[in-house]
Amino acid sequence: MRFLFVHGTGVRRERHDRLFALVRERLTARFPEARVDSCYWGDRFGATLGAGGRSVPGLRPAAGSAPDAVDAETAEWTLLLADPLCELRVLAEAGWADGGQDPYGPAGGDDDAFAMPGVQPAGVRVLALLAGLPPAPPHPGDELGALLHGTGLAAGFPAALTAAADSTEAARAADRATGEPQARELATALARAVTAGALASAGADADCTGAERDRLVELLTTRLGGDARVPGARAAAVLGRLAMRVTTQPLLNAWRGSLTVGATPALGDILRYQARGHDLREFLHARIAAAPGPTVLIGHSLGGIALVDLLALAAARGEAVPGTELLVTVGSQAPFLYELGALTALEPGAKLPYGFPRWLNVYDRQDVLSYLAGPVFPGDPRITDHEIGSRQPFPACHSAY
Repeated sequence: MRFLFVHGTGVRRERHDRLFALVRERLTARFPEARVDSCYWGDRFGATLGAGGRSVPGLRPAAGSAPDAVDAETAEWTLLLADPLCELRVLAEAGWADGGQDPYGPAGGDDDAFAMPGVQPAGVRVLALLAGLPPAPPHPGDELGALLHGTGLAAGFPAALTAAADSTEAARAADRATGEPQARELATALARAVTAGALASAGADADCTGAERDRLVELLTTRLGGDARVPGARAAAVLGRLAMRVTTQPLLNAWRGSLTVGATPALGDILRYQARGHDLREFLHARIAAAPGPTVLIGHSLGGIALVDLLALAAARGEAVPGTELLVTVGSQAPFLYELGALTALEPGAKLPYGFPRWLNVYDRQDVLSYLAGPVFPGDPRITDHEIGSRQPFPACHSAY
C-alpha cells in the first residue's frame, strides 16, 4: 500500500516539511509496511505577488454572517487566543468572593481583608513557580517539551511564559489568591495564559489539537502546584459568559482581515488554481502514476480540490488514474465549489463519473473551510463523510486534523 499526501493552499517548503513529517509519522505507525510519499507543489504552482502587492488597497473587514453556534469551550479559547491574559484579568479585578458572589454585583469580590499580616499569599508562591520555569522550551525528551515541539508551539513558548509571569494581571491575581483553592485556580489560569500565548504566536502554523492543548495546560498546571480545573471556578464562570457574548461576527471579521494581510499565498494559490489548474493536475497525475500498486490519495484543503478535479476528469474520459484505491479529502472545499459551479471537473447537478474511486471526506464543524460531500452527491455509495472535532476555534482547526 502506498499513501500520497497532497498539501493545501498557502503551504511552502518549510511548512510542508513539518506537516508531512507528522503525516508520515502517524501513517507509518499505523501501517508499518506502507510507503508514504508527498507531492509538494507550493513553489512550482503556488501564487506569488508579481508586483510586490501594489494592487492591495487599504484593508477593510470582510462581510459575512455569524456562525450558528459556538460551544462554550471553543468560545473561551477564542477569547484567550485574542487576549491570553483575559482570564488573569478577571481574577486580578474581581478576586475571589466568599460564597461565590457575582464579581460584577455589590459584593465586588474583594477578599483582601482575609489575608493575614506577614503571611505570603498562596498565589505568590504559584507565580514564583511560573517565573522559575525555564525560559527556553523544555528538551523534546520531556513530555511538555515533546508536545511543544510536536505542535509547533516551541518557538512562541518563551515569550508567552515571560508575558504571563511579568504581567501586572498575574501579580495582582497572585496577591488576591490567599488560600489553596484560589492558588490552584490561579495555577490553571496561568497555564492557560501561557498556552494561549504560544498558540496565538504560532497562529496558523500551529499543528495542535484540542486534546494536545488541554494536555499542555495540564502539564503546566501540575508544575505550578495545581491540579484539575476547579469545578465552578470563578474566572471560568465569568470568562465563559463573556465568551459566549462576544465570539460573534465582529471578532471573526477582525481575524479575517488579519488573515488576508498575512496569507496572500493562501488566497493566491486558490485563485491561481482556478485560473491555471491544468498544470498542477498534470503534475499530480505524474506523481500518482510514478509508483505501481494501490495508492491512497490524501488531499488537504486545495490539495483535495485538485485531486477531485483530476480523478473526475480522468474518469469522465475513461482514463482512471492508475492504482488509485481511495481518495481522502481533509478540510476540503470541493463540495462547496461543486455547488457554486466553480469545480472544474463537474457542472452543478452532475454525478461523479463511473471510475471515480471511493471517497472519504473528513470535516470539522468549527472549520469554515470544510464541507460535506455526501449531500451534494445524494445516493452515491462511494462517498463517506466523517466528522471530527479538534475542539480548536477557526482558523487553528483548519490545520488541526
